[in-house]
Amino acid sequence: MATKAHTKKSAAAPQHPIRVVPLHRPEAERAAPAAAPQLTYRGGPLLTAVEVFTVFWGAAWESSPQTVVMKSMNLFFDFILTSPLIDQLGEYNVAGKAIGHGTRTGTKILTAPAPGNSVQDSAIQKLLQQEIASGVLPAATANSLYFFFLPPGVQVLQGGSASCKDFCGYHDATSDGVFYAVMPYPGCSGCTGGLAVADALTSTSSHELCEAITDPIPGQGWYDDNNGEIGDICAWKTRTLGNYTIQLEWSNNAGACI
Repeated sequence: MATKAHTKKSAAAPQHPIRVVPLHRPEAERAAPAAAPQLTYRGGPLLTAVEVFTVFWGAAWESSPQTVVMKSMNLFFDFILTSPLIDQLGEYNVAGKAIGHGTRTGTKILTAPAPGNSVQDSAIQKLLQQEIASGVLPAATANSLYFFFLPPGVQVLQGGSASCKDFCGYHDATSDGVFYAVMPYPGCSGCTGGLAVADALTSTSSHELCEAITDPIPGQGWYDDNNGEIGDICAWKTRTLGNYTIQLEWSNNAGACI
């Protein structure tokens, strides 16, 4: 869901399916979708019992106030992975692939190499693969989802687009089939959407979590050619669940964001 994410794919040959949290643009909320949303299943994998491992990249996560944010996000995943949000994804079950509750399997701060002021998605993929190979991060399973969180002041570049300019987060799969999500720190109004930073981060993380579960290889799971993934249709529409702000997700059954 980055710059290339804004390119609509054809039904026959998806090239760059939408997979990002878009910037918050109030004027976009007033525009009706070009076509009525309807997710269809494309035959790819689903994360039926997602195993989230959180990765906090950069030395800033070792000091306050980032340590507070890190602990809060881990508690968020502990709650959300067994919550009604996951239960509602059950409408997207397919034969042999029933979506159930997940778990947070661990967390890790990575400080070397440092991310710098900007980092390419390709560098994140390389780091992920290297840290798995070295045993610093756990080996990937069919349900593994590595959530990368960047510290304030680091811009992520992906597909010709940039965080806080074109997107607020995205998920994807590496060439060897490892699923991951990238969450730049919400340091601009377009990525807070009028919310407190902590609430913006849980909202965008819930967006990417639900999309990664239902469409882990973008465009090959549950997808809509005109509107994107389950979260794209409902971007920046939020509700409170427990103590957390989360994003609404599209329901084919309800024909609405719920």
